[in-house]
Amino acid sequence: MIEKITVIGGYDKYGEKEPVEKVEIRKGEIFGVVGPTGSGKSSLIGDIEQLAQKDTFSKRKILVNDEEPSYEDRTNPQKKMVAQLSQNMNFLADMTVGEFLSLHAKCRGASEKCVDRVIQLANTLTGEPIKKEHDLTILSGGQSRALMVADVAIISDSPIVLIDEIENAGIRKHDALKVLAGHGKIVLVVTHDPVLALMTDKRIVMKHGGMQKIVTTTPQEKKISRELNKIDELMLSLREKVRRGELVESIDLTEIIKES
Repeated sequence: MIEKITVIGGYDKYGEKEPVEKVEIRKGEIFGVVGPTGSGKSSLIGDIEQLAQKDTFSKRKILVNDEEPSYEDRTNPQKKMVAQLSQNMNFLADMTVGEFLSLHAKCRGASEKCVDRVIQLANTLTGEPIKKEHDLTILSGGQSRALMVADVAIISDSPIVLIDEIENAGIRKHDALKVLAGHGKIVLVVTHDPVLALMTDKRIVMKHGGMQKIVTTTPQEKKISRELNKIDELMLSLREKVRRGELVESIDLTEIIKES
């Protein structure tokens, strides 16, 4: 059982020692990774995915429960500790949603009874209904992301989830992160989206390829995130109305924010 991972700082792209020497992330926590384009966000995520042992450009070291992961832990696909969800993820397999989930459950040694639970959970994260008989290849981006979040939460036993820029994924982002953290996952989300960044527990600020500082999210920032999420939910519902050919009536954003 993985209780925490530790990132031991290395060097930025100029060869300077990272200001942040150590980051500990425990299960159930949500960490953001923020910074401008080219600041090293993907490099940090890559180091965690590989469970780097000072063998990458950054020379960072990743510990699992305060210990170095074994060679087997790092290389055996069946022991893969990290699941990654990205903006550009799409299904290519020519099978139905039900067939895919049943196959994945079988591979993971999980009961096929969880297939319905995955679909039910996925449907709480997207406005477009997902059904067992749907072909994977016809799912929209939002449906695909919602299905994968639910799959990772319920079927996958990977204890670490890396989410790479899902700001335009067409899912209920707040709910998606809460679902993953609620299932005891260690969650890291790379994002430029203030809705996501301000709902994390802490965020790692990247610059010049190095970890510059750790910011703890304040209660006021959490409140702002909830207010922004109301607008995000509105955009999601409006998107579905437009897709269905419905007329959009006038809206009052001040009333939506007050509900927060």
